[in-house]
Amino acid sequence: MGKPDARTRLNVVNDHQPARDFNLAERLAQTPILTPLDYDRDGKQDGFLRLYYSGETNGYGYVPIPVICISNGEGPTALLFGGNHGNEYEGIVGLMSLARELEVSDVRGRVIIMPSLNYPAVMAGTRASPLDGANLNRSFPGSPSGSPTQVLAHYVSTVLVPLADLVIDLHAGGRSAHFVPCSIVQEARDPHEAAGLAQVAEWFGAPVSFVSVGKGRGGSLTLAGECMRQGVICLTAELGGGETMSPQGLALARDGVTRVLNRIGILPFCDVPAATATRWVRKGPENRLHAHVAGIFEPRVSLGDTVAAGQLAGLIHFHDLPMAQPDEVRFEVSGAVLSLHIPALVGRGDELCTVVSDVG
Repeated sequence: MGKPDARTRLNVVNDHQPARDFNLAERLAQTPILTPLDYDRDGKQDGFLRLYYSGETNGYGYVPIPVICISNGEGPTALLFGGNHGNEYEGIVGLMSLARELEVSDVRGRVIIMPSLNYPAVMAGTRASPLDGANLNRSFPGSPSGSPTQVLAHYVSTVLVPLADLVIDLHAGGRSAHFVPCSIVQEARDPHEAAGLAQVAEWFGAPVSFVSVGKGRGGSLTLAGECMRQGVICLTAELGGGETMSPQGLALARDGVTRVLNRIGILPFCDVPAATATRWVRKGPENRLHAHVAGIFEPRVSLGDTVAAGQLAGLIHFHDLPMAQPDEVRFEVSGAVLSLHIPALVGRGDELCTVVSDVG
């Protein structure tokens, strides 16, 4: 892969970069999280952020959140996150592997890697933090005086995101769903930003990509929404699901991230496979198919299938009424199946699958 010229890199990433006049020392003083690393120092550092938390069995201890910073001179800064939800594993493993392999001499600029961002949830194997039951990816911009999850979200929002030119947040379907590996970008504010977001997704090279349209920049809530509120390019990816380890998703976590870092000039000399063309699709609220009754869901389609409006998506069987006919669930729109619910037992309102349609 050839090294892109500086004009290409800067046009895509830096035109909406955050202001660089903020005082890092002041931001660090405003968070209760202790940072043992010096983000401004060249070299390869690894350690643990200290999120102090008074629990039942550890009244005066802290939660250790792994962080790796690799810096070498001038250049862009990338933040790489896995484990935003604790039971989504491809990003966690892919970023740990990348952190071990990268050397200072490989880097131009700075890479900050947090493979297990929501460390309490990762250790518990849960989507939300066991400390407070909160979903980190619905907690931004957070609060320095809130619950542990809110404190962590505040640290990311006020200390880390302002350092960044680019953020990559790696997810999967967790316990609830399987996904066709895909990348997601937020709705842009102008055509130039839209082109930059699309370019990063194409470099990442997921089989499917789409623009997330909805809440984000105003109240933030998600990490991607907070990044866009601050004017920082963010790519989110869904890489598998079922609390398993998808080989395809893991390879995409490694290769996709490395490709993007190469193209923006942070890893200018790395050798990674060329990206395959991504399929741009659209997804809105109307593309989500939900259960309107509770029961046992029997899908009649598979991931990636092409489906038509009115086609049978599956049956919901009433396990408490064995002689009752199952409820038929039919697709409301045509397209391709992007995700499927995993647990067979569903409740009213559960999302059963998502259907996407091609852009254009």
